[in-house]
Amino acid sequence: MKIQVLIFFSAAVIFIVSCEKEGACDEFKVSIANDDDSHNFGNNCLQCHQSNGGGEGCFSVAGSVRNALLTGPQTSGKIAFYTEPNGGGTMKYVVNIDAKGNFYSSQSESVVGLYPAVTNGSGTLFMSSPLSTGACNSCHGSSTSLITAP
Repeated sequence: MKIQVLIFFSAAVIFIVSCEKEGACDEFKVSIANDDDSHNFGNNCLQCHQSNGGGEGCFSVAGSVRNALLTGPQTSGKIAFYTEPNGGGTMKYVVNIDAKGNFYSSQSESVVGLYPAVTNGSGTLFMSSPLSTGACNSCHGSSTSLITAP
């Protein structure tokens, strides 16, 4: 009887902990310049970092940036999101690229319809079409070219 009670309580604790992890969308996360806490460079971040995805935090936008030579991650810079193409209109958000070449944010507003730009000390590259999703690596590196730094 004691073993059955112990098994029941162990299963209940595992269930409660796993449910809390899946619903971890209330935690704000944003990439920080020079920080190296991110992982899985080049993968679709929003595959895990969304409700019921298992990742810590739910991102509204995330991706990875290669350096200009395509030899590795871009370890500095920013992604800016504008209301019009080529940096026109209003800049709505800026997200830093971290030391591992990743950028992410769990801001509450969507980036869908905005125009991103990658900026570093060498200049700026603009995406010519508006975003249809904040899961940047769901297209870049898959059906479209990689995101690169200038």
